[in-house]
Formats: sequence, C-alpha cells, structure tokens
Amino acid sequence: MTYTLITANRNYSSWSLRPWLLMKGLGLTFEDQLQPFTKPSNYEEFRSFSPTGQVPVLLDEGRTIHDSLGITLYLSDRHDGVWPKDPDARAWAQCAVVEMHSGFSALRNDCTMNVGVRVKPKPMSDALKTNVARIAELFAEGLSRFGGPFLAGATFSAADAFFAPVAFRVRTYGLDVGTAGQAWVDHILSHPAMLQWESEALAESWREAGHEAELRAAGQVIADYRTG
Repeated sequence: MTYTLITANRNYSSWSLRPWLLMKGLGLTFEDQLQPFTKPSNYEEFRSFSPTGQVPVLLDEGRTIHDSLGITLYLSDRHDGVWPKDPDARAWAQCAVVEMHSGFSALRNDCTMNVGVRVKPKPMSDALKTNVARIAELFAEGLSRFGGPFLAGATFSAADAFFAPVAFRVRTYGLDVGTAGQAWVDHILSHPAMLQWESEALAESWREAGHEAELRAAGQVIADYRTG
C-alpha cells in the first residue's frame, strides 16, 4: 500500500497539517507531495489533482480522497490508532475532531496560521474569546477524563492531529488555553513530526501575499524566524 498525500505550505496550511501529522504519528509510509500556495486562489491549478480545488488530498489505489476529515475517516477504516480504543475516549475524540473541523471560525479568521512568526495580536473579538475559552475547556476535559498526555489518553490519535494547528496558533499569538491546555500544547509541539513540520516551515522560501496580508491584519509581528 503506497499513499500519496498532497499538502500545501508548511507555514500556512493548517488543514494540510492534520492528515500529515496523523499519518506521521501512526507511522504510515506515504509519498509527501507539496503544492504551495502561489497566489490568493490556486483553485484552477489545484483542480488538476483535487475535486474541490483545495488541499489536502490523499491518493490511494486510484482513489482521490479529499478533505482532512475525509482522509481521517478513510484511514480509520484501514489502520488502528486513528481513534482511541477506549469507547468513551473514542466517542469524545470523534466529537472533538468534528467540532474542530466545523467550528472555531473566529480563531481561523483572526489568528491565521503562520508557524514561523510570533505576533502581538490585536484586541480579541468576543467571538475569538469564545473560541479560545471553548478550546481551553475541551483540552482540560480530555486531559482530565483520559489522563493525558495526549488529548484522549496515553496515545496519540486524530484528536491531537486535528488540534495541532491550534498549538501553533497558541504559540504564535500567545493565546491562553489554561494550564492543562498549555501542557498539551508544549507536549504536541515537541512531537518529532511537529518538529519536522516546523523545521520545514522555517526553511520555506514562499511568501504568498494574501496570507502575509492576513498575518499583518492579525496584529504586530514581533519575531520572524523564517530563514528561507
């Protein structure tokens, strides 16, 4: 079985990080194919390999599986470890993943992902405050109920992969997700696959104007560690 996973820029693409980290965390072998964002919309170019014109996309045995959640469900039919074995932890993780996938729009819009920088954010909107409070609550619940150090117990799962972009955002913008939540953020940021993603992000030479404008709109950039 040979998978090909198509993703975009390490600095910008939070949706790409999810299945990439999941597959790395599970020890799955795959061809890692990068298709960078080169302009505000890459829809037409990405349509050559993605039915939605978006990333990520997983290619397997003639199938094209799109969307981070679609890829996760596809992999869960084929590999152990995507979801926790414990029924309670499994149910919680699945709900948390779906909530992350469908919600937290203020966090996405106000705190654009950029791995390589640190930002003094603008005053938070009420919607963003609500999102951050809910994330802190989710993290505390999962860690308390299932014992950590991962969100749904002792082992890495899709829950950690789906909230991994949040960990980068917490660090970039200095968001307060509580003591328990920060412990998870520190733990997942030290994961070898996350360190690899960060290293590749810092070395990227791409600067896409639209994403950089979103970054400037989010607040004052106080440090930029990108070397590419």
